[in-house]
Amino acid sequence: MTTQAADLPLFSLIEEGAPDDVLFVFDGASVTRADFRRKVEQTAGWLAIHGVGHGDVVAVWLVNRVEWLALFFACARVGAITAAVNTRYRAADVAHVVGLSRAKLLVLEPGFRSIDFPAILRDLDPAAVPALQKIAMVGEGDVTAPWPVVRFDAFARDSRTPPVHSTPDLPLLLFTTSGTTKGPKLVAHSQKTLASHGHSIARALDLTPKKSLLAMLPFCGTFGMASLLGFLAGRTRIHVMDAFDAAPALRILQDERITHSFGSDEMFRRILSLTDEAKPLPDAELLGFAAFQPGWRDFAAEAETRGLPLYGLYGSSEVQALFSIGRADVAFADRIECGGWPMSPQARVRVRDAETGELAPPGVSGEIEIDAPSRFLGYFRNPEATAEATTADGFFRTGDIGRLRDDGSFIYETRAGDAMRLGGFLVGPGEIEDELKACEGVADAQVVAIDMGTQARCAAFVIPKPGASPQESDLIAHVRARLAGYKVPARIFFIDAFPVTDSANGVKIQRAKLRAMAMERIAAA
Repeated sequence: MTTQAADLPLFSLIEEGAPDDVLFVFDGASVTRADFRRKVEQTAGWLAIHGVGHGDVVAVWLVNRVEWLALFFACARVGAITAAVNTRYRAADVAHVVGLSRAKLLVLEPGFRSIDFPAILRDLDPAAVPALQKIAMVGEGDVTAPWPVVRFDAFARDSRTPPVHSTPDLPLLLFTTSGTTKGPKLVAHSQKTLASHGHSIARALDLTPKKSLLAMLPFCGTFGMASLLGFLAGRTRIHVMDAFDAAPALRILQDERITHSFGSDEMFRRILSLTDEAKPLPDAELLGFAAFQPGWRDFAAEAETRGLPLYGLYGSSEVQALFSIGRADVAFADRIECGGWPMSPQARVRVRDAETGELAPPGVSGEIEIDAPSRFLGYFRNPEATAEATTADGFFRTGDIGRLRDDGSFIYETRAGDAMRLGGFLVGPGEIEDELKACEGVADAQVVAIDMGTQARCAAFVIPKPGASPQESDLIAHVRARLAGYKVPARIFFIDAFPVTDSANGVKIQRAKLRAMAMERIAAA
C-alpha cells in the first residue's frame, strides 16, 4: 500500500477540519488549512530539487514564520530531519549544531531586528561544518559564503511533489540542550513522539476550535514547538509572533480574545507591567508558565489578584515541554508550582533517592525519572550520552530534583549538577569556559549562574597566564561575538586559584563558593 502524507502521525495534526479553517495568523495574515497544505507540498518539491531526501538534515535558522513550519512538515514528508537552530546563536553555536547534525542545507534569513544572519555566517568555519553543501536564503538579501547560495522560492513555484518517503519512528526534529558538556547535545524526536504529545496536550487541555493560542515562543525550542503542535491537534486558531515583544503581545491577547498562551514568568511579568487595568485579559483561560527568574512566586501572586490564570508547567527537550501542568481544581499555591500532572495518561513519573538509590515515596526529594510517549529517541549520534541518561528499564534521568505528591502530581524543585538556566535556556558552563580559555592571556576559567535583580545571569572567574593581564572588557567582547547574548558573563573576575575541595573522586572546584564570591563582589561594587 502506498503511503500518503495523511497517514503520517505529524500530518494528522493538520488534516482534520475544513480546508478554509484558519490554522495560523502571521502578522495579521491568515493561513488556512488548504494554504498550509499547499505550502508544504511546494516546499517538499523544492527540497527534492535541491537534493534533500530521506535521512538528510536541514538546519533551520529562522524566526517564527510560515517558512519554518513548511520546511518542518516538508521534511517529515520526504523523510529528512530538521535541526532547529536558535536565532540567538552566534557563529560558534551555529557551527556546533550544523556540524554535529551533519546538516546538508542551512536555511536562514538576511536579518531580523538587530540580528545580521549573513554577518554571523561569515564567521562560520567551513572545517567545522564539513557536511554543509548549500545555503538557502528566505527573503531579500545578499550573503557571501564559501557554499552555493540559493533562494528559498518554494512558494513561488509549483514543483512536482515527491512521493512520501518517511518513517514515523525515525528522527525528524533535533532540539539543542546542554547539561555540563562543552556544547549543546541534539535531542532527537520522531513524528510519533511529537504528534502523540500534541494529541495528549489537546486532550488534557480540552481544546476545541473555539479556543485560541498566542504563540510567542520560538519554534526552535521545545517550549514553542510543543504548544504549537498541541494546539494544531486541538484545531484552534494560532496567532504567531515572529519574536516576543510585550506590547504587541498584550495587544493580540486583548484584541483577538486569546484563551491560551505559554511563556516564562518574565514574559508575563513584562506584559502585565504595560497595563493598569484591574483584569487586563478577561478572555484568558490558561496561561502556562515556566519559572526561570527569582521572585516568581511573588509575581504569580500579584498576577492572581489581577485575574491572570497562571498555571505552572514542567518539561524538557527530552520529554518535550508542556509535559505536565497544574490543575484548576487545586489551591493556587499548588497550581503554580512547576510540575503538576502529566498531559499523557500513559506517562510515568518517579523519584529516586540520591542517597539510597531506591525509589522515593511521596514527599521525599530525589532525581525525577520519566517514561512517556513524549520521551525522546536519544541524543542524535551520541549513544553514550543516551545510555547515560536512560535507566535499564527505559526511564529518562532528567537531572532535575523534585518530589512526588500523594495526589499523583509532582513538584520540580531545582536542577541537579552545574547546568545553568539563562535567558530561558539550559546552558552548560563548559561552552562559555572554553571560549574564555581561547582568549589570549587566559590560563583557566569557571562560569557560574548568579541572580541579578529579577534575572539569572552568569559570572566568570578567570586565572590569567603568568605575566598576562587580560582585560574584562576584551573577554566579554570575545564571548559576545561568539555566543548568544544570554551566555555572555555579566562580570568577569580575576583570581589566582579556584576554591577546591578534595574528595574520594579527586579535587572538585567549589562552584557554590564561586557563586557566593561573585555575589559579594557585585554587591561591593
